[in-house]
Amino acid sequence: MVAKSVTAAVLRVAGPIDTNPLHLEQRSLTELQRGQVLVTVRACGVCRTDLQIVEGALRPHRPTIVPGHQIVGVVAAAAPDVDLKVGTRVGISWLGGTDGTCRFCRAGNENLCDAPVFTGYDTDGGYATSVIARADFAYPLSDRIDDVHTAPLLCAGIIGFRALRVAGVQPGEYVGLYGFGASAHLALPILKHWGCSVAVATRGANHREFAEHLGADWVGKETDRPPQQLDRAITFAPSGDVVIAALGALRKGGVVAINAIHLDRIPQFDYDSLLWGEREIRSVANMTRADAREFLELAAQIGLKPAATAFSLEQVNDALRAVKADTINGAAVIVLP
Repeated sequence: MVAKSVTAAVLRVAGPIDTNPLHLEQRSLTELQRGQVLVTVRACGVCRTDLQIVEGALRPHRPTIVPGHQIVGVVAAAAPDVDLKVGTRVGISWLGGTDGTCRFCRAGNENLCDAPVFTGYDTDGGYATSVIARADFAYPLSDRIDDVHTAPLLCAGIIGFRALRVAGVQPGEYVGLYGFGASAHLALPILKHWGCSVAVATRGANHREFAEHLGADWVGKETDRPPQQLDRAITFAPSGDVVIAALGALRKGGVVAINAIHLDRIPQFDYDSLLWGEREIRSVANMTRADAREFLELAAQIGLKPAATAFSLEQVNDALRAVKADTINGAAVIVLP
């Protein structure tokens, strides 16, 4: 039987996570429109972007919203024009739709679409028992990785993979990861699979120990300099100081990719010593469906299994607090019964 209502963690007024701004509510489901599917949610990863939406660091796009964009579920119903079969296990990510007509979409750069739709920001997301999504942005999933460990792959994993591509990583290079949370800890095994050496600079002794456990070749504090110059660096922390630290460790002709939707500031820095020599700074914006498909196939191939801590839907505010305080290694995941 297809559900007629949904239990969802709803944000009505953004505020500090300590005030428990998400509240469970019963909501009626709308009728499916052309090209849509109804997905019964099994698990939804908790992203730092969700925290920024809940606390108001990102400007609200709707008066009320159900956050969550790392969704694993099963198709419960589909519009008549949709090919996805009921019962198909799918993943839904941050990019929930594009216009398909702007110059960026036409050029294959849908991550830069002029009119994007973001899951859990423009449309209700996965902190709920069911979610409605565009079928062409729902990815059939391999059964080689379970729900809890697949959920973090759907944003943290995909965007980390895109960041490696934006940085231009080549097999065998020396790559620095600055910050070591949900996304970076998934990038490290990919780099190892490509034969790269990996340096990790991050705050928090537990995160440094975690990086060592996963096989990092060098580990230090967030502004420490690795023992040799980096070919590429990816910054995952929303800190301009970290960007400067990464630049300071970079060889000539190297690239720093900033993997953050929000950055606190860029401090003044010395061009001659840090950027000259054809070093580059690039930003990582969203992801494409091609990124998602390529990454999810690779993740299944190598058995990529994120570190994950499970929370119930009733504990959603606790999960966001854990992400904010960096009290867990890897990802927080909301698990639905």
